[in-house]
Amino acid sequence: MRERALESSGRHSAVRRRHCVVTPLMAALCLGLAACASVDAPPGPVGEAPVAAAPRTTGGAPVSPERKRLIDAFGGEYYARSTESYLDGVLAKLAPASGASAQPYRAALLNSPVVNAFALPSGDIFVTRGLLALAEDTSEIAAVMAHEIAHITARHASQRAEFEKTAALFTRVKVQVLGQQQAADEAEARSRLSIARFSRQQEFEADQIGIKDIANAGFDPYAAARFLAALGEWSALRASISGAGTADRPDMMATHPSTPERIAQAVAEARQFGAPGVGSKGRDAYLAAIDGLAFGDDPSQGVVRGTRFIHPKLGFAFEAPEGFTLENQTSALIGVGQAGGEALRLDSVAIADSTPVASAIASGWIDGLKTTSVEPMQIGGLEAATAVAQGEQWSFRLGAVRLNGRIYRLIFAARSLSPAVDAEFRASLQSFHLINAQDSALAAAQAIKIVAAGSTDTSETMAGRMAFLPHPLDQFLILNGLARDVPLVAGQHYKIVAE
Repeated sequence: MRERALESSGRHSAVRRRHCVVTPLMAALCLGLAACASVDAPPGPVGEAPVAAAPRTTGGAPVSPERKRLIDAFGGEYYARSTESYLDGVLAKLAPASGASAQPYRAALLNSPVVNAFALPSGDIFVTRGLLALAEDTSEIAAVMAHEIAHITARHASQRAEFEKTAALFTRVKVQVLGQQQAADEAEARSRLSIARFSRQQEFEADQIGIKDIANAGFDPYAAARFLAALGEWSALRASISGAGTADRPDMMATHPSTPERIAQAVAEARQFGAPGVGSKGRDAYLAAIDGLAFGDDPSQGVVRGTRFIHPKLGFAFEAPEGFTLENQTSALIGVGQAGGEALRLDSVAIADSTPVASAIASGWIDGLKTTSVEPMQIGGLEAATAVAQGEQWSFRLGAVRLNGRIYRLIFAARSLSPAVDAEFRASLQSFHLINAQDSALAAAQAIKIVAAGSTDTSETMAGRMAFLPHPLDQFLILNGLARDVPLVAGQHYKIVAE
C-alpha cells in the first residue's frame, strides 16, 4: 500500500478494474467499489549496506513518460551503487556478444520484491531487487538481461505494436465500412489469440537469442533454464503463501510464462554450446554483489508480519483475523482466509475534515450497503464507523477509520456473515491502532545476507535462521537453487534472509 491515493470517481468501471485484484474470491471486494484507492509512499533509498548511492542522472535529458510509469509502478528506483556497477560490468560483456556493442546498456534497480525485468530502447535494463534475490549466480542474471536485450535487438515491441495496429484497423473496417459487427467480434477474438501466440513466440525467440549471447560472452548457457525453473518454483510458492493470486504488479510468471516446454527448449538451445559445465557461472562474485540487498516488503510502503500489517510511514497497524494470509499490493492490502471462503481489503481515500466518517461510509463507495446498519464508533481514539453490505453472493462487514486527513477503508467479505464470522471481522477492525514500539520493531527491514556454511550446517539449520518467514525451508532452498536432502558444502556461501 502506498501513501498517495489514486483519485477516481463514479461507479467501478472496466478501466478502474485494473487497479483491483481480479481473482474469483477477491473480485468480491472490488465489484461493488466506487473507487479502488491506494496509499503511496514516495520511492527512496531503502535497505542496508548497498543503499548508499545517489540516484543516477539522465545527463540532463528529460525522463520519458514510459520510464517514469515503469519506475512508479514498481516502487521507485532502488539505489545500490556497487550492485549496479556489477550488473553494468555484466552488460558490458553482453553488448558485444549481442552484436550491438554501440548500445550503452545500463542497469537500473527497481524497489520491488516481485520478480521481473524490463528493457527500454534507451538501453536501460530494469531489474527488480526481487529478481536479484532469486538469481543464483552471474550467469543467471546475465541470461535474464540478455533475454531483455534480445527483445530490443529483435524489435519485438515495434513488431507487436504494428500487429495490434493492423488488427484494430481491420476490425474498424468490418464495423464502420461493412457493418459486420458479428464478424468484427469474431475477428477481434482471433486477433487477441494471434497476439497471444505472437507474444509467446517472441519469448521463445528472445530465449534463443539470449542463450546464444550469454554463451558467446563466456557465461554458462544452461543458466536460462535454471532461472526459469527457479522462477516457476518461486511463483508457485508465493501463490501458495498468499492464496490470493496474481498481484497488480505481475511477476515474470505473468509476463514471461515459464512452461516445461520453454525450459526444455532452453536446455536444447544450451546443448548446442556443449554439455552442462561449459561456461562461467560466477556464483561467489554475484553473491558478494547482492549481499545486504533489501528483501521483501519495503517498510516505507508497509509490511506484512504474519496476520499483522504495519505501516511505519503512515503510522498505523492492524491485525487480520486468525488464519488469514496477507499480501501488500500496489493498490491495496489484500487478505484471504485459510479456507478460502473469506477475504479482506484495506485501502484509503482522502476525506474532508468536515465530513463525518459515518457519512463517508454511507456515501456509496460500495454497492448494497444497508444504511440502517451504519454505526459511528471510536477505534483506538480515532473517529470510525462500521456498516454491513449485501451482494448477490457475498456479505460484507465494512470499516472506516479517519487518520491524518484520510479514511482507511477495511472491507471484509464472507459467503455468509454469520455471528461468529462477523465477530472475527469486528475484532480485526477494532485492532486498527496507531503504531507503537512493538510494531516498529516488528517492521524492521529484511535483507539478503551471504553466509558460509559450517561443518554441521544443513538446509534446516540455515532455514532456522529465517524462521520469521513463512515456509522458511522452501524459501531457503529456492533462493539457493538447492534440492531437498542435498547436503550443504562446508565453507560454501549461501543466501539467507536476515532482519
